[in-house]
Amino acid sequence: MFSALSHQSIATVVIAALSWLLLDQRVAISVGLGGAVIVIPNLLFALKLWVAAQSGRASVAGFFVGEFFKVAATFALLVIVVGAYRDVHWLALLAGMFVALKANLFVILIKA
Repeated sequence: MFSALSHQSIATVVIAALSWLLLDQRVAISVGLGGAVIVIPNLLFALKLWVAAQSGRASVAGFFVGEFFKVAATFALLVIVVGAYRDVHWLALLAGMFVALKANLFVILIKA
């Protein structure tokens, strides 16, 4: 669970750094923010699941409630990012989100 978060975080940082080197600061910030929009709610969801498992209160209903709040937090963070960072580069923001979402798939493909 937490290894998936580390893959997402590392992939976001790598792509943001490459964007900074190859393109410009605006694109790199947008990529980083796009990845953060995905990673932060996933971290909160993973912590919720871990706490529930440690306390013996894990349930299917708790999983779905947590998943709902993860999706809502992702949407809320996306709205906050777009409102707070007026110089957002939309394609880079979406690319950062895509990389964070697909980081685990990339790891599986590399190991295969």
